Amino acid sequence: MKKEEKTNVERLLTQKKISFKSYCYVDQPTTVGTEVAALMGQDPERVYKTLVTVGKSKANYIFMIPVAEELDLKKAAKAVGEKSIEMIPQKELLPLTGYIHGGCSPIGMKKLFPTTIHRTAEDYDTIIFSAGKIGYQVELSYADLAQVIRIQTADIIVE
Repeated sequence: MKKEEKTNVERLLTQKKISFKSYCYVDQPTTVGTEVAALMGQDPERVYKTLVTVGKSKANYIFMIPVAEELDLKKAAKAVGEKSIEMIPQKELLPLTGYIHGGCSPIGMKKLFPTTIHRTAEDYDTIIFSAGKIGYQVELSYADLAQVIRIQTADIIVE
């Protein structure tokens, strides 16, 4: 299916003169990360999902992990210096970030939240993640992502 217009994420990347590749699979919409990777013909280890959490301090944190993996809440809490963290309720996602479940991107949220990406992101030339709408993904390098949002890497997945 042909894309009608750029997402906010794509506009932001273009505005900052950051090169990226776009993927569109709106004719087969899914929010299951491994299905998204398969639709794009990509290795699920290079396709990342964006998770929004809240710490014991009530601060919010963003975590990006490969789509087939599970966030280790204890490792994630340690990575951001919290005693504990938990996933935010789905109904709070849109008001907090401006994104819906399945279309959440670390770029272009209503506020800049501390973002931690699983350490494997640095192993790839590029990674792929949501472009801010279901059916849209962007691919760019870790270094380019670091130019747009503040990120750190850590081991944050369940082994």
